[in-house]
Amino acid sequence: MTPPPQYSPSRRDLLRSGVVLGAAGLTGAVAAPAAADPASAEPPRGNDEKSMVNVPFEGFDKVRVGLIGVGERGGGQDLRFAAVSTITAVCDIRPERVNRTINRVRQQGFQDTPPVGYSAGEEDYLNLLRRDDIDLVYIATPWEWHYPMAKAAMEHGKHVAVELPIAPYLHEIWDLVRTSERTRKHCLLLENVNYFRPEMAMFNMARKGLFGDLQHASGGYVHDLRWPYLFGGAYHPEHWRRRWQTRMNASHYPTHGLGPVAAALGINRGDRFEELVSVASMPKALALFRSEDPRVGPDHSSWDDDPYISGDRTTCFVTTANGRFIRVEHDVNSPHPYTRETTLTGTRGTIQLDNARVYLESLGHTNHAWRTGNEYNTLLRQHDHWLWPTLEQLAGQYGGHGGGDFISIWRLIQTMRLGMTPDIDVYDSAAWCSVIPLSHESMKTGMLKPVKVPDFTRGHWKAARGTFDRPKPDDPWLNN
Repeated sequence: MTPPPQYSPSRRDLLRSGVVLGAAGLTGAVAAPAAADPASAEPPRGNDEKSMVNVPFEGFDKVRVGLIGVGERGGGQDLRFAAVSTITAVCDIRPERVNRTINRVRQQGFQDTPPVGYSAGEEDYLNLLRRDDIDLVYIATPWEWHYPMAKAAMEHGKHVAVELPIAPYLHEIWDLVRTSERTRKHCLLLENVNYFRPEMAMFNMARKGLFGDLQHASGGYVHDLRWPYLFGGAYHPEHWRRRWQTRMNASHYPTHGLGPVAAALGINRGDRFEELVSVASMPKALALFRSEDPRVGPDHSSWDDDPYISGDRTTCFVTTANGRFIRVEHDVNSPHPYTRETTLTGTRGTIQLDNARVYLESLGHTNHAWRTGNEYNTLLRQHDHWLWPTLEQLAGQYGGHGGGDFISIWRLIQTMRLGMTPDIDVYDSAAWCSVIPLSHESMKTGMLKPVKVPDFTRGHWKAARGTFDRPKPDDPWLNN
């Protein structure tokens, strides 16, 4: 889908969207499809494109990583990558951030040779990608850069892990899938919440049948970001995330809650997303905040924003091929305590992670009373994923959302070292992120109008395959 009328892209925007990637020496630039129904734009597979389902990493003695973006998000991830891999290069448009990461890696003594820095403008990341001593590229930049950077990384022979989303537009998502299939390089969403301890226990409980036949779930992202993230300068450039709300009326950031329940439901591993319908409230909260909050003065960049068109609360219903559904919530504009609204329900009971309560007939819960507190915590510990007791001390040391950030990075590097398939692959990443453009498409075509979700796997979703349910592998790293 093309950007809406309110968004007039500059040459830099076109570079980011892939329209002029050829100028950077790359191939396969793709134009946005003109079809009204996104599913009808599902492209045929090219002769040089082969499925990445069940394709393992090559196996590495030591994984060499290049970091692109070390600001609000990436700047907290650098030492976690340094603890489990070798950072050979780091890039950011701000030299002081590049130097900060280089100095932190040097001071911690993780590696003998410090990373090489790149900070000579918006396209200097291409020089990082031309290096031959990088196996994995990590991208934590504003959303409009994710697609061109991930595509370029694969074109230059690198695997790539992206902070969400891998791309905000459907044609870009499809092109990343096809580029991965053509280059034989993995492109995956580094969705940290899938590795949080309660979410991993919920996954194990689902696999063990404690919920019975799974019926429906919910998940999303409800987080008041107005200050300091949308207006207070926590991000760089200050306006980048806020201005996406002038470009699309969409569920902009759904996968923190969606990813874990999609994994529990076996999406792309026996089931798949089939249709989506989306509704949204009126876009009022950001303009109100801008006009009332004394910290937003008359010279603030938000007064140059186009009108906010994205509803304050967006709700999507995603139905699956097996007759189940997921409710996806998104609201970063309204006064609201943080929640991912994660629930999972089956014929034998339900769990609500944010409320820390569970009710399972399969465990003898028959008195219509939630199990909470110690009973809830004990149950989750009984179904701990092996990653957590194995890495609990390191997760506490390197942290990040209670240790989940470290666990997600460690596990990705482990799968690369041991030549395993990734837990989250390009097809999972594409399906989860497709909620963003499809929610916009649904609301653009009319309230309660469902749209088809493309089958990014091209039929491979029907077969079960390993993900978070794989047993603990023999890993020499754990014996050191």
